Order: sequence, then structure tokens, then C-alpha cells
Amino acid sequence: MNRDSKIYVAGHCGLAGSAILRRLQAGGHRNLIVRPHAKLDLTDQHAVHAFFAAEKPEYVFVAAARVGGIQANNTYRAEFIYQNIMIGANVLDAAYRNKVKKLLSLSSNCIYPRNAPQPMQEDHLLTGLLEPTNEPYAIAKIACLKMCDAYNRQYGTNFLNVIPANLYGPGDSYDPHNSHVLPALIRKMHEAKILHKPEVIIWGSGTPRREFLYSDDLADACVFLMERHDASELGEGINIGTGKDWTIREIAEMVQKAVGFSGQLAFDVSKLDGMPRKVMASDRLLALGWKPRTEFHEGVRLAYRDFLDRDNSSCGTHGP
Repeated sequence: MNRDSKIYVAGHCGLAGSAILRRLQAGGHRNLIVRPHAKLDLTDQHAVHAFFAAEKPEYVFVAAARVGGIQANNTYRAEFIYQNIMIGANVLDAAYRNKVKKLLSLSSNCIYPRNAPQPMQEDHLLTGLLEPTNEPYAIAKIACLKMCDAYNRQYGTNFLNVIPANLYGPGDSYDPHNSHVLPALIRKMHEAKILHKPEVIIWGSGTPRREFLYSDDLADACVFLMERHDASELGEGINIGTGKDWTIREIAEMVQKAVGFSGQLAFDVSKLDGMPRKVMASDRLLALGWKPRTEFHEGVRLAYRDFLDRDNSSCGTHGP
């Protein structure tokens, strides 16, 4: 993958896709292809195949997805399984039929069993039951991972699959109904500070532990793998994370400090907690020579600055 290679970033408006696009631009890549959801619906098989046939990208990053937090996952179960399966199936098959040289697809750490040993390793996949609240999304992502492997085995494609930790950073969604835990906390704390509220109510007990990865670190890892490694080396998938995790309470306190909210934190134990712990073993990736650069405390500060500075306009729904 050189600076003149034709590269398509699917989901460039989202958290992961926008970070990958920034990383490629910073690396001097000049032949980048993007399409907002309004111009290309990745759940439309005919449109996707027509796009690939016309553009003929050489390399593809698949960061497009229907995503959301625990409430959205549990509420829109049909949309989450249908749209994510269709996006993955359409893009992967079109990439194969149009002879894409290499593809990297983003999965999710929710593909691991609810009670997987911690930290979660790549060989823990399909060894137990999934977390019920995000099972439809997880099944769709597992299907895409297995599709990459099936095409590699049968057709000799070079489709990589990466499994990132929970992402945050520039380009995140702060929608009060669909956002993940960290951006939801940022928005809640900010609004409470502005409105001088005495407390912020946080869903769940505050005891589940979560690992977070800054989106620019994810992008750096994705480009690192695309440039230096093949699917034959990486197997079905490879974890991308920091190996560090915090309780939801600790995360809320970090956000509280970054935002400057002086009120109290109250935990609503009637709400769902989700998986008790999610931290991944990223030893395989670290052994290849990559490591994350952004400390979590600093990342939370940068995420809040992004929340304050960003334009909240949107260019589509496909992009984590």
C-alpha cells in the first residue's frame, strides 16, 4: 500500500473511519475514496457492487457499521443484526469480485462470550454464550469475521479482521439515545455543569470494568497492519487494545474531572450493567511492534475538547 494506491474507507464519517482517514491523509496517501451514506447505502447490494465495479479500489478499510450503546443495542435489535450483516456481506463480496488486493474489517470486542476469561484472547471466540444486550450486533460481527476467513480460505483473498477495544475520541457520537458509555457521560456531565444540576445519574452499578482505545491509536494500528502484515499471519482476527481497564465509576470520575462538574454521581442499579468485565489481551499485536500512544486520562480530556469544538452535523449512519 503506497501513497498512490487507491484506498476506499467505508464509514469515513464515523469515529473509527474518520480516524483512519486522518491517519492515511497524514501519511501522504493521495488517492482516497469516500462516500457518505446519502450517496452510498452499504446495505444495498446492487449499489455496493456498482460502486466497486466503477471505482476499483485496491485497498479497503471497512469501518462502516450500525452502532450504539447498551440502550440502542437492546432496543434496535433487528436493525443491528440486519444492517451489520448486510454491510459486511455486501462490501466483502464486492471486494472479492473486484479483485481488491487487501481489506481490513473492524469487528468489536462484544464478539467474545459474556463470561470469557479475562483478559480476552482471540481463541476465546465462540467458546460461550454472548452478552444478551448486544447479542444481535455481536452475531453480525462474528458473521463478518467468519466471512473474511471463509473467503481467504476458499478464494485466496487477503482480508484482515481486527477486534478493537471500546473506542472513543474525535468524531464520536454524543446522541443521548444511541451513544456509548464514555461520550454519554461527557454529554451528561457537561449539561449538568451548564444547568447547575446537583447530580448526574449513571446507568447501572458502576462496577463493570471496561477498556478504552483512543480512535487515533486504533487508526494507527489498522494502517500498521495493512502496510506490514497479511491475513495468513494474523489468523481469523487480532485484538487491538491497551490491556488496561477501569470500572464505570472510575471512568465517570475521570469524565467529571475533565468536564469540571462539581455535583454528585448517583448510580441507578435498576438499569442494565452489561458484561461484568471487558478487557482484551493484545499481546500478539504488541509483539509485532505496535503500541498505543494515548493515555486514558489525556484521551478523556481530548474527547471533551472535541465535544466542545466539533460541528454536530452528520454525514450518514454507517460509521462507528
